[in-house]
Amino acid sequence: MTLPWHQYLMGIIYVLAGLNHFRQPRLYLKIIPNYLPNPILLNKLSGFAEILLGILVCLSFTSNYAAWGIIALLIAVFPANIYKFQNDKAALGLPKWLRLLRLPLQLALIYWAFLYTC
Repeated sequence: MTLPWHQYLMGIIYVLAGLNHFRQPRLYLKIIPNYLPNPILLNKLSGFAEILLGILVCLSFTSNYAAWGIIALLIAVFPANIYKFQNDKAALGLPKWLRLLRLPLQLALIYWAFLYTC
């Protein structure tokens, strides 16, 4: 079964984002809410999950499960987006209005992954 090109695009985006967790961990550590334990481990786990799920969503025999995994990951990291919106120190220099736009983008990303769950 051949997957649509946009599913491969999704996979590439997640692999690159996951690799960036290891290349520039400081960016991600800043947006992990301070009430969560062990931010270094959380950053590594989420980066690894993005890489793995990005690869698996590109394979026809695992894409359905990977898409559900991406949805779960997006829900799990949503508190970081809320924290980034609320906390100017976690904002990475982005204006508040742009951080606000990031919140509904998470829903769009969930919908995009949901397209591949069937």
